[in-house]
Amino acid sequence: MFENFAVEDIDVGDAVVHVRHGGQGPAVLLLHGHPRTGATRHRVAPARVARGFRVVVPDLRGYGSSRGPAATLDHATASKRTMVRDLLALMDSLEIQKFSVAGHDRGSYAAFRFALDHPQRLAKVALLDCLPIVEHLERISAEFATRWWHWFFFAQPDIPERVINADPDSWYHGGAESMGRENYDEWRAATRNPDVVRGMLEDYRAGLTIDRADEEADRAAGRKIEIPLLVLWSLQDDLERLHGDPLMIWRNWAADVRGHGLDSGHHIAEEAPEALTDALATFFGEVGRDLTWGG
Repeated sequence: MFENFAVEDIDVGDAVVHVRHGGQGPAVLLLHGHPRTGATRHRVAPARVARGFRVVVPDLRGYGSSRGPAATLDHATASKRTMVRDLLALMDSLEIQKFSVAGHDRGSYAAFRFALDHPQRLAKVALLDCLPIVEHLERISAEFATRWWHWFFFAQPDIPERVINADPDSWYHGGAESMGRENYDEWRAATRNPDVVRGMLEDYRAGLTIDRADEEADRAAGRKIEIPLLVLWSLQDDLERLHGDPLMIWRNWAADVRGHGLDSGHHIAEEAPEALTDALATFFGEVGRDLTWGG
């Protein structure tokens, strides 16, 4: 898994980011979702390197082997702006000034925030299985609340930790055959760690509070993603079923939007790695000399 990639724990200030990185060429930052670690990209990241890219795959703050400070009442230590500060410091430490980013699920919210706050550092952004948090909340229906109830359960104080840690096998499901043995082992160890469980839950708590407020402020100010945006979603998941064509919604948030669905379940990097690699190669492959290479 991740053959010829360097593996490091990098101090970024008030957190330590666990990261795998390898390859040469235009740089791409790949961000995972819940409840995975960066290892979920083990089928995609080497393929990106083989196509001539430098690839950086961190564990997000609070997930996997990345660690940050203790949770605060306002959940600011888990906000997407805080995650982006980690990622900026990470890329600075690797001497990468210009790059593209692709985020999936919860990692897509960090990528979204990155594109809004620091467009000068990015060439392009890809968001997978993602709509802005406020767009979800403003479309709440009985079906959404039934299918996405975990958002609101995870946001409760303390109770989710007690319930999940008492029986993690009831909450986190995966298989070594579908995920890959090393990815599965890393994911299983992480999701059985109470500190990681707390970190992942804080991500959701921040999402419904400080991150939602940040998105509302962005929209009120008319801020949009100005760099090219690729939106991909899982056709076997429920995003399009619940909200219709995601591209129609994203056109209110970005100036240059393209994208399509992929024939996959939710964990695209594990279930449809070739289709995802092809989609990202087509999109990021247009970057070429516009990027400053990071060595």
